[in-house]
Formats: sequence, structure tokens, C-alpha cells
Amino acid sequence: MTAVAALAIAAIGGWSCSTTKRLGTDDILYTGVKKINIAQPTDSTPLADGVASEVKDAVNVAPNNSLISPYVRWPIPLGLWVYNNWSNPPSGLKHWLYEKLVAEPVLISDVRPEVRVKMIDEILDNNGYFRGTASYRLIQGKNPKKARISYYISPGPEYRISSVELPSDTSHLHHLIDSVARKNRYLQPGSRYCTDSLSATRIRIANAVRNRGYYFFRPEFIEYLADSTLMPQQIALRVTLASNIKPQMLARYTTGTVTTRIHRNQGGGTPDTMQTRRGTLIQMKPSRLRKELIPECIRFRTGRTFSVRQMNQTQTNLSRLGIFNGIEINVIPDSTKSNTLNVEIDCTFDKPLEASIEVNATSKSNSYLGPGIDLRLTNHNVFGGGEQLSVDLKGSYEWQTGRGRNSVFNSYEVGLSSSLSFPRLLAPRFIPRSRRELNWTRISLSADLLNRPHYFSMAQFNAAFTYDWRASRHVSNSLTLFKLTYINLMRTTAEFDSIMNANRAIAESFRSQFIPQMQFNYVYDRAFDNNNSLNWQFTLQEAGNVFWAIYRACGKKGEKELFGTPFSQFVKGSTQLVYNRRLWGDHWLVSRVAVGAAHAYGNSSQVPYSEQFYVGGANSIRAFTVRSIGPGSYRVPQNQINGYFDQTGTFKFEMNVEYRFPIFGPLHGAVFIDSGNVWLLKADPERPGGELKAGSFLKDLALGTGVGLRVDIGMLVVRGDLGIGIHAPYDTGKRGYYNMTKFKDSLAFHLAIGYPF
Repeated sequence: MTAVAALAIAAIGGWSCSTTKRLGTDDILYTGVKKINIAQPTDSTPLADGVASEVKDAVNVAPNNSLISPYVRWPIPLGLWVYNNWSNPPSGLKHWLYEKLVAEPVLISDVRPEVRVKMIDEILDNNGYFRGTASYRLIQGKNPKKARISYYISPGPEYRISSVELPSDTSHLHHLIDSVARKNRYLQPGSRYCTDSLSATRIRIANAVRNRGYYFFRPEFIEYLADSTLMPQQIALRVTLASNIKPQMLARYTTGTVTTRIHRNQGGGTPDTMQTRRGTLIQMKPSRLRKELIPECIRFRTGRTFSVRQMNQTQTNLSRLGIFNGIEINVIPDSTKSNTLNVEIDCTFDKPLEASIEVNATSKSNSYLGPGIDLRLTNHNVFGGGEQLSVDLKGSYEWQTGRGRNSVFNSYEVGLSSSLSFPRLLAPRFIPRSRRELNWTRISLSADLLNRPHYFSMAQFNAAFTYDWRASRHVSNSLTLFKLTYINLMRTTAEFDSIMNANRAIAESFRSQFIPQMQFNYVYDRAFDNNNSLNWQFTLQEAGNVFWAIYRACGKKGEKELFGTPFSQFVKGSTQLVYNRRLWGDHWLVSRVAVGAAHAYGNSSQVPYSEQFYVGGANSIRAFTVRSIGPGSYRVPQNQINGYFDQTGTFKFEMNVEYRFPIFGPLHGAVFIDSGNVWLLKADPERPGGELKAGSFLKDLALGTGVGLRVDIGMLVVRGDLGIGIHAPYDTGKRGYYNMTKFKDSLAFHLAIGYPF
């Protein structure tokens, strides 16, 4: 045995002994869960979904120096060693270090496995396994002062509902309960007995009843009586109402008067009362409010059955206007009319003007680094109808780093944009929309000046008219009826001219041009339950076709121009599918697939550079920086420092899989695999290997893996990802699928805000 090995063994032994020497005589250090052995039910039926995860959650107690679960620990228990071997002076550096490093031991008596076994028994009972049993055993090694815990669970047979008896249909309330309960899948003969399902059913029944006039009805008014003695492994269930409910709690109510008060932000004012189709409106003047705005938000109808759904919709509609900082809805029984509820709504205006400033720093793959600033001013109630007018001024200053770069030649970008948004669709009624949601009409204007001293100066102007609306709870749409972009390449350098002369495709994509567009965006976003969610986005846009058709109808041939400048003509589509799956606890598996294609024709030979696809970076293939791979197997010559201009394409495919898990508090971790690339739909002799071909598609896919850390504080997520390249799509000079020349050269670190997808 070498001296190094002996020293390592001695160190490990020292760590082991030094973490238990301060324990009491009867104390045993808890070192995690050894295993959880859950047997199959004795009636040979599969264990019900979710029961195993509930059991694991009940025993999921983290030991000292746990890593990501009770099963995995850090190899060096530093906090325990400090606790057992350091003294804690009242002050000084050692006191500060002690407080920062110390970790008190987690004992078996703290975990209380006997209590957790009772919790498992209760979980089994709640899920219909009444004959289930649970036990535990301490697993001790050479050191009797340390132990892991193994849990053994035998669920027993599964109990199912044999019959359901509902309240007799003798009143309107009983009829409602009966109709809702009969449609519920949990209250059907043959379904497994589960208290969580029965509780959810009570809530569903109560919500349905409250939406039909029974405002004071509560889920606890419904009781279940279960009898398991009639048949083996069968439950006879009776649904009944509690016997101690006051009569007024079971009364059916109608809506009486509806009074809405609009208060000024500064308070005070003179009341102005008017009668509207949705009740009485009292507005404190002076204040600006469009006459029909509030009635459009109120869902109550005087004389009709009172509904809690109408109450929630009214609250939501008023909140989405964005002009109030306080909304309160009170329901008061009418003192003169029986079974009548009067509604009082109090709204307080928010401050109309909002200003914000954001400072940031950027680092780009083309070696540009520098600060940026964003100043925004918003008026939330321009014309008194919740219209929002925003003015946004952005600026950034960058300098290029690296050898041979002169810091005098710096880059800057300045942009001014404004938008006017109306909280309604200024459109024909045939467009399908949800009255439960707020829909928007947006008009926007923007101008941007970009200066790259080594290459070019470019100005860009945009004008757009857009509709945003929700067709249903899960579907949102955005239709840009018209967007006109003007790109003016004002100045170029000899270096950039040489790039465009060498590659005609790049020259065509950078030329001064108009881009008249229409665009439609569809988003389907749905959480099916607490464990599964799906987000699907689809975007389709076209440019120049309407103008091209008009010119052709007028007999114009050849290249067509708008105000003396050619306009672009292309079609572009992209889609993205993101699926989230909860594995257990706060452990998630997130998958993403993205595909896009663009094709220029007619009046254009190339898709504008700003509309082409690229991959790499913090939200794409994280083992490679932005625009560092593609198109296809093409590789920029090593001596071409401006080669990132070539790293775009007209077809994109990306696929990502990421496992996300908690570490400690707001700190989360991730392990991911990314793959994808961009290709050309038209062959370019200046970029050999860039064309999309079926035979080389898989070989052209870049592949990378990596790990990441996230600090998630709810409103903000700060993310750091370390990507590790596995396969580059181009020839690196190394044979085999793993073709990275050096491990250190295959690493890429990205710091970003928010999750990648």
C-alpha cells in the first residue's frame, strides 16, 4: 500500500469518527434512506398512481450534507466535522467561520421513523388500502452511532366503491348535487376509494352549486358515509348533507342592486352618479373614464341568479384593465328583500404614469462586450378606457475584445419605440374571441440605429398593427395585419464590402430593402394536472406577397420596388413544442423540439439576414456559442474573424432534454442534452456542406450536454449553464462521433436570466 493510499484511508476514517464523537449515549446519526421497498397489492392489481410518490415524500428527510436527495450525500461532511471538533468562541473570525460552516447532526430521533410509518399507514388508508402495513429497520454499519433507514410497505388489497347513494331529489339544491355527482368519475361504482378524490369532488360540487345561486354553500356541508362491512374489499358510499347547517346557508339567492364606486388615486373628489346597463356607477371627479368601460367588465345581472363565477370574472376583467391599484367586491344580503344579494364594487385608480429604468451588460459571441440602458415611460389610461401608451428608449455601447482589436473602434446601438394599446379588439365581430379574457389592439412605431465601425452602419424603421386575443382559456392568438420594416444600409467598410463581394447570398440578405409583412402566432398552453403541462407555439409569416400581387395585376414585371427601394418577398414558419413532466417532488423533466423554415422567391433571392435562423447560446445548444455552428457541416475558415455572418440558415431543427432538481432553498440544478443545427434550403457554393440533405441530416446535428445552476426566487431566475460539446457538425480533424479536439475547447459557459424554455 502506498503512502498516499494509506493517508487517504486514514483521512476517511478520521472524518467518520469525528462526526459522531459529540453524540449522546443513545443518539444515532441519521445518514439517509437505504431503500423503500413497496410490495405489490395482494390482489395482484397494480399500485395506484401517485401512492408511491406520496410514500416517498413522507420519508424524504434530508440527512446532513445531502446532495439532491436522502439517497445521495456529499462525501465530506464538513458541517458535522466543525460541529464535533471546533469550539465556538463568543466573537472573532473563528466564531464567524463556525456559524457559517457548522451543521448540527440530524439524528434518528429527529427523523422519528415510527411516526413516518404511521404517516404511511394513513396514506394507504386514504388511498383505499385499508389492510396495508408499514415498518422500518435501522441499517447500521461498522460505526454503531450511524444508521440508515429502510422502509417496508405492504399495501394489501385495494378497496373499491361498490355503490353510491346520493341525496333524494326532493329540492332544487339536491337536484343540483345529484346532477353534478353523477357526472363525476370518482363517484362511480368500481372506482378506487380515495379520500383526496372525494375531497376534490366535494369542492367541485360546492363550486357548481355556488355558481347557481347558493352563495353561502361550502364543501364541508357535504359528508360521506362509508360502509366496508357489506362486501369484502368493497365500499358502500352515501353522500349526504351535514345536519347542523343553518337554513340561510342553503338558500338560493338572486342578484339585487349593483353599485360601482371609482375612487381617485389622491382620494377625495366630487361624486358623479350615473345609471348604466350594469347598475349604478359613482365616479369621483375629476378623473378620466370612458363611459362604457366599467359596464363592459361587470358580469352581474340584476334579478338573475347570483353566481360566484360572475363575481370572479368581474374581478378579473377590472384587474386586467391595468388602471386600478385596488379592487374590492363585497356581497351584502338585502335587508328588505329575502334571498337577495346586493353587490358593491370599489375601485381605486392607480397612478397613470409609470417610469422604469433597466441597466444591463451584454457579452456576445462576436467578442462585443458592453453596457446597455433601457428607459420606459407608460401611461396606463390615455383616453380613459385603459389605453396604454408606452415610449421606450434603448441604448447600448460595446467594444470588441481580443488580440489585434483597437478599442477606439467601438460599437453602439440606439433605439426609440412607442406603442399604443387598446384593451379591446378594434376589429369585425367575426374574429372568435373569449369574453372572459381581455383582448388587445396594438399600434407600434420604432426606429433603430446600429453602428458596427469595422463593418457597417444600419438604420431600421418599423410600423405595425396587431391584434392579441384569446380564443379560449388555453389558446391565445396574435395577428399582425400589417408590419412594414425599412432597412437602410447607410455605410459599409472595405472589410465588409469584401465579405459581401465574396458571398453574394450575404450581400443580398444585407441590402437596403422594405419588408412588408403579415404574421400570425398561435399558442396552446395547458397544464393537464400538477404533473404534466404542454406549450405549443406556431408562427407563420409572409412578406411582400400582397405588394407583388398588386404590381403583377398592374402589369409590372422584373424587380418591383416600393418608394424606389426593392421589397423582400418570402414565407417563413416556425413551431416549438415544450413538454414538462414532474418526476417526483420538485424534480422535472423538460423536453423541447423546435423546427423552422424560410424561403425567398419572386422579388427576392435571399431571406433578409434578420429573418434567418441561427443556433447556439444560452437558450439553444449550450455547448456552442451563438452563431458558431452551421449551416450544415460548413465551417468558417479559421482566419476569417468575421465568419459569424455566415452562420445562419433558412431551416432550423433543435431538440433539448433537461432534468431540473432542487438542491437547497432557492438553489436548483440541471443536467441537459442539446442537439440541432441550421441548414440552407438553397445550395450556396461559398458555404459547401450547408445545404439540407436527408443523407447527412443526422451527422450534421451538433450534440452537447452539460450541467447548470439556477437561483430561483420566484420573480427572477438567474441561470448559469456549462455546456460540454460532444459532436461538432463540421470536420474537426478528429475521427469518430466524439470529435472535439480538446476537452477544454469543448466547454462553453452561459449566464442568463430566466429558464431556457
